[in-house]
Amino acid sequence: MLAIQEKSKKDKPMGNTHFKFMEKHFKKRDKKYPPINKIEKTKIKKGSIVLDYGCGPGSYSITAAEVVGNTGKVYAADIHPLAIEEVKKRAKEKNLKNVETILTDCDTSLEDNIIDVVLLLDIYHDLSDTESILKELHRVLTKEGWLSVDDHHFKDDEIVGKISSIGLFKFVERIDEVFNFIKV
Repeated sequence: MLAIQEKSKKDKPMGNTHFKFMEKHFKKRDKKYPPINKIEKTKIKKGSIVLDYGCGPGSYSITAAEVVGNTGKVYAADIHPLAIEEVKKRAKEKNLKNVETILTDCDTSLEDNIIDVVLLLDIYHDLSDTESILKELHRVLTKEGWLSVDDHHFKDDEIVGKISSIGLFKFVERIDEVFNFIKV
């Protein structure tokens, strides 16, 4: 019975039609609310190594890659193959050589302690096994690493409570809608 419960906690990608609808919605959203506005509220800077977990079609991944520049890198991770394809396409269109994609439902296969900033932007509410994912994000973050979270599906105290509850991250600051946590 336990194996069945664990298996049911695995996330599954949304259907392709739903993904295409979401992608169109995000393109409209990005015109009204440019992704740079949110990226500026995270701890990303030139030269940072970033993981955009649950990257979707790559709005934040591409913007982060422009901010980190040639000396930085962005790993764009998502469960949906169409997300990975779209991020690759956008990176190629912008001639960004510092974007690498990861198709995953939790395990990023990244080395320990290599990520400076993890972006968890408007995805936390969709994750089934949040504890496993937070453990994975903690594993890949450097000792001084930051986790930047935004999820309008939760109240502010819920975000802080949910992320802090397993003792891997400590809330440091809120900049508008972005909550920044440090690795404990």
